[in-house]
Amino acid sequence: MDTTHLQRQAAFVRKNLFDQGYLDEQFIQLEELQDDANPNFVEEIVTLFYNDSARLIRNIELALENSPPDFARLDDSMHQFKGSSSSIGAKKVKKECTQFQEYCNAANAQGCIRTFQQVKQELVILRRKLETYFQLARQTA
Repeated sequence: MDTTHLQRQAAFVRKNLFDQGYLDEQFIQLEELQDDANPNFVEEIVTLFYNDSARLIRNIELALENSPPDFARLDDSMHQFKGSSSSIGAKKVKKECTQFQEYCNAANAQGCIRTFQQVKQELVILRRKLETYFQLARQTA
């Protein structure tokens, strides 16, 4: 496949990530920090986010196993996760994190459990879409 076609395809995938609400302007700010000296900067930051996410998700899973849940601990862990999500511009993930925190504040364990599944689902979808985008972007470099 020629480079021009791959560039158009990568641009289309990137545009869809914004149009479908998966990413916000923070992702653009990360892209602006990328340069020739560090051409994979955004992908590296996103990989760090995934690694951090795995730890935070595990902490939340463990906290949700407690009966009754420690809502303050859950809220703290989700606050960290939301901050990480915000730092890469993961708009839908961040939105679900906010919903989870609202259920924590209401001491609604079932709401937390349900919303946590949504958080994880949005993270999986975002990861899959970003992997496609980064793969195309690497092929055009």
